This record gives sequence, structure tokens and C-alpha cells, in this order.
Amino acid sequence: MKKPRLNWATEPWSDDELLECAMVVPETADAATFTFRAPSGAWFDYQPGQFLTLDLPLPGGNIQRTYTISSSPSRPLSISVTVKAQRMSLATRWMLDHLRPGMRIKAYGPSGIFTSLRHPAKKHLFISAGSGVTPMMSMTTWAWDSGEMPDIVFVHAARSPSDIIFRRRLEQFADRVPGLQLRFTVEQNDPFTAWTGYLGRLNQIMLGLMAPDYLEREVFCCGPEPFMQSVRDMLVSLGFDMDHYHQESFGAPVRTEADAPVIDDVAPEEGAKAQITFAASGVTAPCAETDTVLAVAKRSGLNIPSGCTFGLCGTCKIRKISGEVHMVHNGGISDDDIAEGYILACCSHPMGRIEVEV
Repeated sequence: MKKPRLNWATEPWSDDELLECAMVVPETADAATFTFRAPSGAWFDYQPGQFLTLDLPLPGGNIQRTYTISSSPSRPLSISVTVKAQRMSLATRWMLDHLRPGMRIKAYGPSGIFTSLRHPAKKHLFISAGSGVTPMMSMTTWAWDSGEMPDIVFVHAARSPSDIIFRRRLEQFADRVPGLQLRFTVEQNDPFTAWTGYLGRLNQIMLGLMAPDYLEREVFCCGPEPFMQSVRDMLVSLGFDMDHYHQESFGAPVRTEADAPVIDDVAPEEGAKAQITFAASGVTAPCAETDTVLAVAKRSGLNIPSGCTFGLCGTCKIRKISGEVHMVHNGGISDDDIAEGYILACCSHPMGRIEVEV
């Protein structure tokens, strides 16, 4: 029997050729994977974690949007992006509503420097939220296909269990490879469905339980900017060497090293001087930025009720009158309280001069 001849080109795909949509696979209620192939049969050459720029023909005119590649170059006959509809999204909404198999679109790339291949390590920690899971899926598939036992702790945060993109596929990987450890956390349960994973926003306590050896791992993070900021704050406060931290932004994926933004987070500095005025007590105390408000209060003979001392119970909530603090908490205070000027004294560090209602 004569075998069918496969239409494979000898050269990799270049963005001179249109991409043809081959398959659309729903992932969650508002997310889907779009798989493309080259009509010429060209194969795809890229690094896991990189992104494509799609030129989408919207009714009002073409719009270019970048999407992280969710497939792996170890499977080079097609290339996939996984998109999630955001509020006020035009391009992604058009893709979900109108892009179908057989349609051809212009694309540019692949591009980007966010990839585990640039930072070889024996142990990895992937941290993502929402559709930030896509580069982690690409890098995890690459590790799976390499034939070597990976050592990956895969942490993902989602709104609910049904919003976890790639959950089943990742669980299939983890079922067969003990070196892939999945750690999911959600903000709320799905009705009538048991959830035995973590519940609540990712925090320091969770991270320590999910990956006790996090100090030994190369960290890759992707998600909304506030999420990545909170991850950086956690890692800095836990003493992580940030030279081993890498991130990719939703809004502006980085094409080259020269384009990479400088991450200059505000954090307490060893030896930097600060001052706290306790307004109700009439006490002003000099201190260091590395001191907590609670510690300075106790040292000054003042009593702020406290419990856990690591930002979980909320007992030490007080109101800040002026100044700025660096606070990394573990869920003991709400965003509304923070917006109204409240802080947790046990995990707030004064950045210069501050005044509190104590």
C-alpha cells in the first residue's frame, strides 16, 4: 500500500507567508486556542515562551495584537496561540467570534526573550495568572517533549476552577511525570463542584507551601501587572535573589534585551533611615526602613493589638495618616481598606517619614 506523501517544506515558516487557521479549541467559557499552519507546509522554528503578532482584519480596519505562543517548538508542524477575552477587548473578541478554520491572516515573528532556554536551570518555578499561563504551557510542553525528567513547580492563579486554562492537559502531564508539580489557587469555587486546591489570592504563605525550595529555583512569571508586582514583592521580602526572576507583560511583550524595562521596585533598604509619628500617643520614633510599624510601636512602649505577625489575621490593622509604607501581607487586609489608608502594622515598613493613628 502506498503511503500518503506529507506536504512538508524543508525551510521554516517566515512571516512573508500567511498563516491558515487549522483548528479552534475552546479552553474555558471565555478563552480558546487557535492553531495555525503554513499553507506551504513550512515548519515553525521558535523558542518556548515567545510571541506572535497577528494582523487581524476587524471591520473598522486591521489591528495588530501580540499573543504568546502556547504550543511548543518540539511540535513544529503547527503553531498555536491561546487568547482570553478581556473587558473592552476588540481584537481578541473578534478572534473568538469570527476567526474560523480555513481563514488566512498575516502574522509577524516569532519574537521575544521570555523563555527558559535563555536561563538554563535544574529547577524551575513557573508562576502565572489568567492567560499568563500560555508561555508556561509552551515551556512545560517543551520540557515534557525533551525526554528528560523536569523539575518544575507550576503555580497558577485563576478566578475559579473552571477558569484554569489547560488544567486537564497539565494534569495529564503531571499524572505521568513526578517532576511536574501543579499548584492551583482560585478566588472562588464553582457551584456544586468540589475544589480541594488552594483558595484565595496567592500570598507568601501559599508560595512557601507550594514550593518550599523556591530560593533554589529559576522563576518565570506572567500575568496582569498587579499580579506580577505582588509576586515580586513576595519574593523580595522572602530574600529571593531577583537575578533569577524573569517576567513577561500582558500589555507590552519584550522583543529584545534592549527593550526590556528596568524593574525598579520600591523596597525597604538596609541601613536607610525612617521615622514614625504615632499621632494619638504624641510619640515620634526614629527607625530603619527595615523595621515594621509594629516593632517600632512596641519598642516605643505602645500597644498595637496583634496576632499572627505575618499579615494574615488582620488584628493589627491601623490607619495611616500620611507617608508611604511597603506592605506585603498574606490576605489580612482588603483592597478597600488599603484604598482608605489602612495598613497592617506587622508587615508594613516605613518608607521615610510616616504618621499613623496610634
